[in-house]
Parts: sequence; C-alpha cells; structure tokens
Amino acid sequence: MTEDFHRIRRLPPYVFAEVNQAKAKARAAAEDIVDLGMGNPDSPTPPHIVAKLIEAVQNPDTHGYSASKGIPGLRRALAAYYARRFNVELDPETEVVATLGSKEGLANLSAAITSPGDTILVPNPSYPIHQFGFIIAGASVRSIPHAPGEEMLQALDRAVRHSVPKPTALIVNFPSNPTGLMAGLDFYREIVAFAKKHEIFVLSDLAYAELYYGDKVPPSILEVPGAKDVAVEFTSMSKTYNMAGWRMGFAAGNRKLIAALTRVKSYLDYGAFTPIQVASVAALNGPQDCIEEMRRLYRERRDVLVKGLKQAGWDVPVPEAGMFVWAEIPERFRALGSVEFSKLLLNKAKVAVAPGLGFGEHGDTHVRIAMVENTHRIRQALRGIRGFLATDNGGPAESPVSAELVKE
Repeated sequence: MTEDFHRIRRLPPYVFAEVNQAKAKARAAAEDIVDLGMGNPDSPTPPHIVAKLIEAVQNPDTHGYSASKGIPGLRRALAAYYARRFNVELDPETEVVATLGSKEGLANLSAAITSPGDTILVPNPSYPIHQFGFIIAGASVRSIPHAPGEEMLQALDRAVRHSVPKPTALIVNFPSNPTGLMAGLDFYREIVAFAKKHEIFVLSDLAYAELYYGDKVPPSILEVPGAKDVAVEFTSMSKTYNMAGWRMGFAAGNRKLIAALTRVKSYLDYGAFTPIQVASVAALNGPQDCIEEMRRLYRERRDVLVKGLKQAGWDVPVPEAGMFVWAEIPERFRALGSVEFSKLLLNKAKVAVAPGLGFGEHGDTHVRIAMVENTHRIRQALRGIRGFLATDNGGPAESPVSAELVKE
C-alpha cells in the first residue's frame, strides 16, 4: 500500500538492511560477531551527568511537558559552550534551539525551509540525513565532492551556475561522518563568502567537534565574521558525552533559520524530557575532563585498528577526527561493491562494518569501520580480518571462516 505514498516512494531501499539481517541471522546462530558497524558509543555516560538526571527525575515538577525549544538554562549553557570553545557569542533566546539529537533538528529544518523542487547541495558520501531529510521534504539533491578544498569550491560554483532553480542550501559536515576529514577556518571563510554572494543558506553539522586526535582542533563555521547571516550549525551531546540514547542536540546561528526550526518543532514535539535537559546543562557546565578521557579512549582504539589493518595488508588512512575509519575496499574485492564486501566480512571474518553505499553512491568503494568496541574486541576483529584477507580470493560470502584463522 505504501507505493501510493509520494515521500515513501522517494526513499530507496535501506542500504544497511541486508547487512543488518545477515548480522541478526549470525547472532541467532550463536556466532560471535564483532560489531563495528553502527556509530553507537559503548562507554557509559559520565557519572555526574547520570547523577543530575536522577536528582532531576525525582522532582515531580519535571514530569510534565517541557519546552519545545529547550529550557532557558540549557540554551544558556549551549551559548556559554560556544563562547568558551569558539569565542562565538550567541543569543540564547533567538540564536539557539535544543533538538532531539542533531538528526531530528536537521530533518525538521529540512521540512521548514524546503519546497518541492528546491535544490540542495550535499556532499557525497555523507551522513544519510543530510540528503534524505531534504528528499523527504520534497527537494532535489545535487551531489558535490566531500573533501574540503578547491574541488568542492569549484563544484559549488558549477552547481549554482547550472542548477534551476538556484540551490537553496548547502550542507557541510566536518569532521565528516563517514570520512573523518576536517576543515579549517580558511575553508569556512570561502564557504561563507560563497553563500553570501549567491544568497544560499549553509547548514553545518558539527556533531564530532570534540572527537579529534592531534593539535588540529575542529573550528565552528560560526567563527567566521558574518557567518550567522547565512549559517546555522548543529551539535550533539551523543558523542561528546556518550549520551547517544538521551537524544539531545542543538541548532545555533542564523536567527531566521532558528526561528523556522523553532516554529516547526512547536507543532511536532514538547521537547526532550526535562530531567534530560537538566542533566545536559550539568554536562555542558560541569567538569570537562571526561571529554579528554573519551579522546584518549578513541585514539587508542584508532591506533590499534589502523595498525592491525595495515599489518593485515589493508592500507587505510589514519583519521584525524571522528570515531570511524573510512577504508577503501581492497582491490581484489572492489568489484563486489560495499554491500557484498560487508556481507563477506561478516560471514568470513565475523566482523560487521557499514557499507559505504549507505552514505551515497560515491561511497560504494569504501566501508566505514566504527571504533565502538574495546581494544580486546578490536584485536579479535583484526584476527578475523587478517585470516580472511590471507586466504580468501573473493569467493562466496556463505563460506564459513575457519576457527584457525581467528587465533593469534
């Protein structure tokens, strides 16, 4: 019956479904699968944040409907974070709105600002909501290169000159999910100047702002003078504070975009449960040593994973940021595409990864490997991958992996 629903028809089959079904089948057969597919943090939320939630939930005054745009203290806390971290001043009343995770905020802003037939510029590969939020809203999506630099800027210029109607908005996402690439302020200055020249809004996804590993620190596009004239930025508590299931995020920046998102949300939700918002205030305003500990944890996992893959003969880049390794499929398997290669890894190495096709057609030569298991489990995954790469010649995915291949 859904074939008659216009917006459902515009959505392609869920790319991750085949791998997820195969993973569920393997686990039902009691197979031990190391799941490096979904970017779901495995560490607990810091204790002081949990304690604040418990304290707040014991107050019955917090049990009713909350504020859709976020309680005032939470919006002030986000503004204070931007002032500390980026030296950016935000008005908590007009330039900040709390969202149910950055994904919900992106989707609802897509609906708020998009008319059927609008064109949106989206990096490819990119996090799925970046394109599908707009597709659901009725827009057309035009792919641009995913790496910050001259190629992307030239593609943007071509897109504006050759798109009818002129594009409405541009998505940028650095540090990138899935690639881990970072952008600098010079690149953002170019983007802001371009957007102002062509009267295009910029939606920046900064969900991985605090997950970086070297001296290069991810900036905010809002640091560029005048950026708030055209840009809004989405951040999230999910990765920074291991609060993925709590569903708390923010949009900040351009007042017109914030007002549009706030108005749409007022019709759709009553905001996050108030104790979650109170606990989020404690996270933003409280001790931040938990963030450095989180970076240390992922840096250790990254180093183990990258070194092990290279030793296995799979040369992958070292991500500067994020919680993923964006790995090009080894050449002898590349013709399979990312979905079939992911199924092959699952069946033969007992390791689940995310097929790159799920992030756009230009991602089909890669898989995304998430650093969401401890180093013991990552080493177990590496043993399986090493054995698989040493013996497999691209045969059927149904072939079982030998027990000998997962030994040290």
